[in-house]
Amino acid sequence: MAKTYTRRESEVRTVTVDAKGVYYRDLNSRVRELIDGGYTEIVLDGVNGQRYIGDGLTDSVNIIINGVPGNDLGAFMDGPTITVNDNAQDCVGNTMNSGKIVVRGHAGDVIGYGMRGGKIFIRDDVGYRVGIHMKSFKEQVPIIVAGGKAGDFFGEYMAGGVIVLLGFGEDERPVVGDYLGTGMHGGAIYMRGEPEQHLLGKEVSVSPLDSEDRKLLEVVLPEFFKDTLTDGAGVDISDFIKLRPFSHRPYGSKYVY
Repeated sequence: MAKTYTRRESEVRTVTVDAKGVYYRDLNSRVRELIDGGYTEIVLDGVNGQRYIGDGLTDSVNIIINGVPGNDLGAFMDGPTITVNDNAQDCVGNTMNSGKIVVRGHAGDVIGYGMRGGKIFIRDDVGYRVGIHMKSFKEQVPIIVAGGKAGDFFGEYMAGGVIVLLGFGEDERPVVGDYLGTGMHGGAIYMRGEPEQHLLGKEVSVSPLDSEDRKLLEVVLPEFFKDTLTDGAGVDISDFIKLRPFSHRPYGSKYVY
């Protein structure tokens, strides 16, 4: 029977694990053993592509990763904080429920797929289909912030939550790719600078920020800058626009009743 790992009420206990060359199943089993043993901060050195780190954990433990974790980092996670001092691969925070993932580098595709709560902060660029099928429930509002640029289908089929794209980077690429917000029917996307009209999905519209939007960004952005060790000087909230869906049922007319 699978164990449920919950944090013990105790002082912080830290342990370092040498993950170099360790098979991903063995590494993840070791992490769970350490949590079960009462450790509240686990440092993983030498990580190189091991998948599923932090998956399914329901604890408030801190996991610090030195290296590049593999796919599905923090999938189904419900509580921990994971900090990656490098890049991350695809599917970070897949169906994540709560907690926080901080990547101090780039990340791949499908970040926050079906994410239902918690926060994902990516310091640099992200790939395709970030925030696809994100959703909110009552007071649970998932948040993704990316400091760099993004690929196609950003916010695709979004049903709730918040995505923020800062667009840092010296290259000449557009801040975001094609099909921005395609199929979006809930939530909000905040971007620094207005995207070209041809990049937008047909389901979204662009609007200026209102007072509630500003309040949200005034809370989220300083937290992002602090966690990702990013200099936020020069970022003006007035430079952001908001993308929101025209309808909560964009494909309703295609169903036959």
